[in-house]
Amino acid sequence: MSSPRISAWSWAIAIAAWTVTQLAAQEYPRKPVRIVATEPGGGGDIVARLVAQGLTSAWKQQVIVDNRSGIIANEVAARAPADGYSLLCNASAMWLWPFLSRGATWDPLRDFAPVALAVRQPMIVVVHPALPVTSVKELIAFAKSKPGTLNYGISGLGVSTHLATELFNSQSGISVVPVNYKGTAAAITGLIGNQIQMMFANAASVTPHIKSGRLTALAVTTSRPSPVAPGVPTVASSGLPGFEADIILGLFAPAGIPATLVRRLNQDIVLALNKGDVKEKLFNIGMEVIAGSPEDLLAAVKLEMAKWGKVIKDGNIRAG
Repeated sequence: MSSPRISAWSWAIAIAAWTVTQLAAQEYPRKPVRIVATEPGGGGDIVARLVAQGLTSAWKQQVIVDNRSGIIANEVAARAPADGYSLLCNASAMWLWPFLSRGATWDPLRDFAPVALAVRQPMIVVVHPALPVTSVKELIAFAKSKPGTLNYGISGLGVSTHLATELFNSQSGISVVPVNYKGTAAAITGLIGNQIQMMFANAASVTPHIKSGRLTALAVTTSRPSPVAPGVPTVASSGLPGFEADIILGLFAPAGIPATLVRRLNQDIVLALNKGDVKEKLFNIGMEVIAGSPEDLLAAVKLEMAKWGKVIKDGNIRAG
């Protein structure tokens, strides 16, 4: 049994540590903060830059975006000190890569602390106008009548649009053949040129082509109709009940960051995301601001890992 003196000493240490943590959170940030993101121009980069602008203004301290290619962003963020001065802004490439590659150097739940669920982005099922279908139900019927004749475009194995189409294949019982392009823009060009017949694409990349008539939108992948694609029904309501596949994007910190800093970061990031001009800018490129809690992000990541991990395993999908 411990003595009262030892117990009192333990409490004193605990209180001192708590006090230091509280003071650190109050003084934060004392130097520039970086948000690690993927390539310039991508969804993670755009969200990171808007958040960085809002935080810079609120903190009167510079917040910079550190762009790294592909999975390197995750590796860099995972190795950073857990002091609140390095954050990661990313989507499923962070938490699904370990399913896709045995060479992943991080664990999404062990090595990262969720900070804020930032945005949700629907995908849109688009087809070339020459394809004689106007709904998901007709698309499924056409594919079943001519098995193996339809191709769809992807911008890499295991990306969100690839996994969504594989889930679509599985749930509808059809077989649409993937064609791998070097980037989303190249895949969309192939679709516009009728080299492929369909795609699951993020809303931002195809909305201009839908408006111009070069592509036909059949459905959105969210569980409910999305304001970023007005008038477009959901996949679930137009031929495939229960289907849902959208893109979420969040901000993370290296594991071990003090809980007080996580709360401070979440509060300030949520304020930055909820500014009217920021919400408008993101909406105009097909993103809906969620501005959720760390718990919201953790729950979403766990759900995604369970759902898409199964799709990856069942499809024996490997990307590296």
